[in-house]
Amino acid sequence: MPKPKVAMLTAGGLAPCLSSAVGGLIERYNEIDPEIEMIGYIGGYKGLLKGESIVAGAEVRSKAHVLHLHGGSPLGNSRVKLTNVADCVKRGLVKEGQDPLKAAADQLTKDGVTILHTIGGDDTNTTAADLAAYLAKNGYKLTVVGLPKTIDNDVFPIKQSLGAWTAAEQGAIFFENVVNEQSANPRMVIIHEVMGRNCGWLTAYTAKVYRERLRATEFLPGFNLAHHHKDLDAVYIPEMEFDIASEAKRLKATLDRKDCVNIFVSEGAGVESIVKEMEAKGETVERDAFGHVKLDKVNVGSWLSKQFGKMLGAEKCLVQKSGYFARAAAANADDLRLIKSMVDFAVESALRGEPGVIGHDEDKKCQLRAIEFPRIKGGKPFDISVPWFDQMLKGIGQPMGRKISAAH
Repeated sequence: MPKPKVAMLTAGGLAPCLSSAVGGLIERYNEIDPEIEMIGYIGGYKGLLKGESIVAGAEVRSKAHVLHLHGGSPLGNSRVKLTNVADCVKRGLVKEGQDPLKAAADQLTKDGVTILHTIGGDDTNTTAADLAAYLAKNGYKLTVVGLPKTIDNDVFPIKQSLGAWTAAEQGAIFFENVVNEQSANPRMVIIHEVMGRNCGWLTAYTAKVYRERLRATEFLPGFNLAHHHKDLDAVYIPEMEFDIASEAKRLKATLDRKDCVNIFVSEGAGVESIVKEMEAKGETVERDAFGHVKLDKVNVGSWLSKQFGKMLGAEKCLVQKSGYFARAAAANADDLRLIKSMVDFAVESALRGEPGVIGHDEDKKCQLRAIEFPRIKGGKPFDISVPWFDQMLKGIGQPMGRKISAAH
């Protein structure tokens, strides 16, 4: 029986798991059979279409453990949707009249690949689903097995995505320094904008981790601003609507009392309202290849800063974004354990020819399995009814706010 040939690619934005997932795959395949060939496509699906890859040779195999120490991606990422033909042509990835799915399948065949591991979020794995369906329909003998990467933790029906725990921890560490700016300015509002397009899990969990770390911090009475100066005063996420006038009144009282206000907000909170406001002014809202609004062009934190700055009578508003800091970190101990378990299962699934995205399936009692590609989709909302989130809001004196339906 011929030996399999394995290919890997990472795609989409960064998360604190890409480097470790690649390292883990190399380690596991090498443990099973050192003669199994492995390559990595450079720059995700872009590299696949252009036939750009590197070989995991003897030195890489012997030192693959080093990848667990690094953030970022050792293979490079890109955002490419294989069914968006016009975008692929525009970017020079395929020629006019060429089907990107066929081009990708033909390149995999040319390279002799029998197993493809895609490491990415919902866009990466829905693209992998398109590719897997094309391969199956057209008789290509190749198994596609994905690993779920996203700091948003918003992929149906996966319980926990790789890298999300680390990103929350890193976001908390980031704010531990930023929050000290309130000691340099009177009547200051600090807004921490956290990544999260449709899902508020990362913002909520970052806030949870931050407050846990804060509770473990020792203060010096009289010569150290008190605990409440560094505590949070508001957490805003896409799954909840809030009345800005009521919140401004509540937060003004907080500002009057402690001379500062600390806010966590998801980058996707209130985006629809802001986009409507921009378009009403005749402004063009930029979108990516998947049709998503480019959130760095919307700037939720900046918009919120302008609203609250006036309404609270703040002397200074500071907006800081932890996203690129958090998502580029190396995986922490919790994520390393999760990566190890998922990578090992991914290899087992691939070798027995079982395609899908590896994860703890929430629709099947959180069993770790290769979840069928058609069932994978993004936009899973954060469940604001979980007890720890409700307790946190009560702890900072914030009302829950109206829940926005999943359809919204």
